[in-house]
Amino acid sequence: MPHQTSRTALLAATVLALSSALLLTLVAVEWGPLVALDDDIARTTHRWAVRERGLTQVFRVLTDWVWDPVTMRLLCAAVALWLVWRTAAWWTALWLVLTCAVAAVVQQAVKAGVGRPRPVWPDPVDSARYAAFPSGHVMTATVVCGLLLWLIHRHGVRGARWYSVITVAVVSVVGVGVTRVWLGVHWFSDVLGGWLFGASLVAGAVLVHERHRGLRE
Repeated sequence: MPHQTSRTALLAATVLALSSALLLTLVAVEWGPLVALDDDIARTTHRWAVRERGLTQVFRVLTDWVWDPVTMRLLCAAVALWLVWRTAAWWTALWLVLTCAVAAVVQQAVKAGVGRPRPVWPDPVDSARYAAFPSGHVMTATVVCGLLLWLIHRHGVRGARWYSVITVAVVSVVGVGVTRVWLGVHWFSDVLGGWLFGASLVAGAVLVHERHRGLRE
């Protein structure tokens, strides 16, 4: 089973990394069709955001407090502490924290390298700092939720509880992407980049964990 998981993780990491590199290239060269798609989506969602002020405020609370990168990293740290306290799983706890740290470094490095401007509106409903690509909120949520999902499944959670956890994770990862575009602080491709970069890091982290486990066995 560890070998099968390693092969699956390697394949997923390769496909996702190549997809991330392709999207990064298209964003960097400002590929026309992608720019047009981003612009169409941004203009449409911004009109909705300006019109639906109540929903916009809900999305601001969700993106600033529930799905904020700080909240996600605190959740990751809490799980790492629980792993050490309840199961003495020092390696897994360290692996979890280091993966989140690597994700933060990769995210900032790509942002600095691409330097993509965020959308600009005459009537903004929210604001954000730093470069746009990839979305840090989305990438952090993808990494944390992906790692925790894998750990929960690995610890034998099945049935209704497993489906409940999947639902929460999917709603969080998709939902944070929706809020970032709706609030006008990211282009859709920034969100897509956050999903792809985040998922590729999760797959790579699982590969590292399984290979370390194989060496110990």
